[in-house]
Amino acid sequence: EVQLVESGGGLVQAGGSLRLSCQFSGFTFDDFAIGWFRQAPGKEREGVSCISSRDGSTNYTDSLKGRFTIFEDSAKNTVYLQMNNLKPEDTAVYYCALSFATSQAMRNMNSWWYDYWGQGTQVTVSS
Repeated sequence: EVQLVESGGGLVQAGGSLRLSCQFSGFTFDDFAIGWFRQAPGKEREGVSCISSRDGSTNYTDSLKGRFTIFEDSAKNTVYLQMNNLKPEDTAVYYCALSFATSQAMRNMNSWWYDYWGQGTQVTVSS
């Protein structure tokens, strides 16, 4: 079955860095998108970044450009989210998700386009 497993969350001081991992399995398609989303208490789920497996293109929410980087290691079936200069407002549960509607998922970075989700990993940034 399709599986996505996040890891790498934890507690970090403001200004620090974390690298989240999303290991995926259970499908053989080469045309898909992996997105990272986050949800803080009392807030709606927010798209963070996404990457297309077919051409390596990426997308980021404007407020996070320059601090977060998404990349894929195809040999390990893993997508990473490198988070630098973390701020307390980055505290949230971070989810990775899979979409086979690659173009739409890349363009819109909305959870509506993603069909499979991991369990999430908690990121807490202290001041």
